[in-house]
Amino acid sequence: MQSALFLCHRLPWPPDKGDKIRSYHVLQRLGQHYKVYLGAFVDDPADYRHLAAVEAVCAGMCIRPLPRWRARWRAFASLLRGEPLTVGCYGDGTMRRWVDGVLAEQRPEVVLCFSSGVAPLVMRDTGTRRVMDFVDADSDKWHQYAEAHRGLARMIYRREARTLARFERAVAARFDASLFVSEAEAAFFREANPEVAERVHGVPNGVDATYWNPAQVHVSPYRHNERAVVFAGAMDYRANVDAVTWFAHAVWPRVRAGCPQARFYIVGSKPTREVQALGERAGVTVTGRVEDVRPYVAHAHVVAAPLRIARGIQNKVLEALAMEKVVVATPEAWEGIEDFAGREGCISGSPETMADTALQWLATPQPARVPAARAMVQTRFEWTRNLDAYERVLRGSQRTTFTGSIPASARARACP
Repeated sequence: MQSALFLCHRLPWPPDKGDKIRSYHVLQRLGQHYKVYLGAFVDDPADYRHLAAVEAVCAGMCIRPLPRWRARWRAFASLLRGEPLTVGCYGDGTMRRWVDGVLAEQRPEVVLCFSSGVAPLVMRDTGTRRVMDFVDADSDKWHQYAEAHRGLARMIYRREARTLARFERAVAARFDASLFVSEAEAAFFREANPEVAERVHGVPNGVDATYWNPAQVHVSPYRHNERAVVFAGAMDYRANVDAVTWFAHAVWPRVRAGCPQARFYIVGSKPTREVQALGERAGVTVTGRVEDVRPYVAHAHVVAAPLRIARGIQNKVLEALAMEKVVVATPEAWEGIEDFAGREGCISGSPETMADTALQWLATPQPARVPAARAMVQTRFEWTRNLDAYERVLRGSQRTTFTGSIPASARARACP
């Protein structure tokens, strides 16, 4: 069996947020065809309980802690060195020594880096095929952060956008191939870096349509006669915080005035103080972490995706569409998803349009179902087909020749 070195900025398990959904499915596919040596960081102590499940897929692992204080200290050190803050966070000596050992002893057929922060671990040419999954053009996301802030924060974010763009260009030039989460994202990167255009590929995520299935029965978490609009996502993520804050201030008062029974549910783990404060506004509930977000989506009249800072494809939008929901989304949230016949809701950055559209669907006694949305997701965002395309990039267009599992005796955990 061939071997692969998979370096990931975050433990690719469980699939409970955007980037981890992609890395989780990639790891599962790698485990079917390669002996996988996984190097990853843990930024949430709750993820440690999943190590046994990850270990079952891998031939060897190096899992390193990355508490917030350490990430900030490393980022500050990289600032002094003139490097991107993102890259500095993952400058771990133990991980580097483990990577060097795997390259020397295992001689993997391919090295896959997931997120640019881990690329410095393999930037030197080792003769091994190297593939970079940028997921998104993160440098442009930092540019968007800069435009949304003032003062010192804007200066820091602009610097990060500038230095990270240079680093992304250098990585793409040295690696054999670069992947992005959508063709639109890949085209954006090609335009900015035409010298590597032929080695840039867009491979979208998939959606687990069995899990996100409107036919499944869920008990409603809402009160009787309540008309719910829901936003679901990690609520310590800067773009999500901006989205719900803007929606609660610019859109929600119009909705509430037109439908007193309406309630905006912000569902997701680790809400910041700014998000928690939104729960004090009329008709707004902040739930914090919930065991299963599907009941909130299934029984909502409207799913809101009001992101103004975004790159790539939003999994939360695809999942809502798979659940046959009406979605009110900004153009930024819809990026990478082509429009389709039978869609309901709106794609607009106008608070008035979003409010009017939400009110239209809140007026129905029961939440509407949009079968065309699920059909589109099943056609365009199916994991098996998309992972086949992903693997072709990993192999340099070679066809897969092996499927199987890794014997227990071959597994080992490294880097305690």
